[in-house]
Amino acid sequence: MKFVISMHINPAVLDALTDDEKAAIGEGHGKFIQNLKDRGELILTQALVDPSQAAVVRIRNSQPVVTDGPFLEAKEYLGGFYLIDVEDKARALELAAQIPDAAIDGLGVEVRQVMFSDGQLEA
Repeated sequence: MKFVISMHINPAVLDALTDDEKAAIGEGHGKFIQNLKDRGELILTQALVDPSQAAVVRIRNSQPVVTDGPFLEAKEYLGGFYLIDVEDKARALELAAQIPDAAIDGLGVEVRQVMFSDGQLEA
């Protein structure tokens, strides 16, 4: 079963962390990634740039209109994700609990099963 584990970031929470705490998050993700690779559970992981660097595309009067910035004005944003392939939801939840962000108040880790992938409905 495929799941997306997404990390939701609050810049104010990250800014309040010490340099050592920030380094520990990075090191924790490195260990987590290696563990997933060793078990053959990692499909893909991506970290995203700050939403201030995003562009939003909308079609208006049959023409694309591009605006700078995030789609939504919010204090939290999607910071990155892991796409994993595991035996069941229980394993996905177990893995999500190992992500360093899950232990920090004000940050969140969300687990969602993949419904559609590569033109096929997932089982």
